Amino acid sequence: MTATRTAPGDPDSPVRHLRVVEPAPAEVDVAAAETAVRDLLAALGQDPSAEHLRDTPRRVASALAELLTARSFELTTFPNDEGYDELVVARDITFRSLCEHHLLPFTGRAHVGYLPGERILGLSKLARVVELFSCRLQVQERLTSQIARWLEDNLSPKGVGVVLEAEHMCMSLRGVRATGSSTVTSTLLGEIRDDPRTRAEFFALTGHRA
Repeated sequence: MTATRTAPGDPDSPVRHLRVVEPAPAEVDVAAAETAVRDLLAALGQDPSAEHLRDTPRRVASALAELLTARSFELTTFPNDEGYDELVVARDITFRSLCEHHLLPFTGRAHVGYLPGERILGLSKLARVVELFSCRLQVQERLTSQIARWLEDNLSPKGVGVVLEAEHMCMSLRGVRATGSSTVTSTLLGEIRDDPRTRAEFFALTGHRA
């Protein structure tokens, strides 16, 4: 990932923009993916030339490319002029990702919060950060940590908290077939981790017990 700080217009503007761009290696070779899906269908005993499967390789390749490609965005921050020192929490951010072990999706909700330092964040950007890291082959534990640490590195808050709850198709469709089960992971940094009252408040706001 590459990131550059820009301040359009007045160079002394208090508004800061951090442009986030996915790295080139994340790009999907759609044509090669189509060929691979066609070969996979044949390996599974299917006829890729059959009428109802003829367009399947293209559709699957396009779907995977969409799932694995995050949109670039600007992480807009503003000075915390009022000295706001309470938690900011965005709840129920829907996300979807692909399990790197089975290439099956897992979907769920993210709850992301931070304790502001000198700057505050445009709220919609919390969802964008979740998307940035979910649009790649993942495991839920890593995804949770990456969201939290990226916010810590780029916002410099007093604390960060991230809770993800998701259903994994690799559990509900195969193996134990635990339909309806959910996995919950969390990463806490700074004062949200170290201060018991702040930690308890964060979990209460996200609907979880500390």
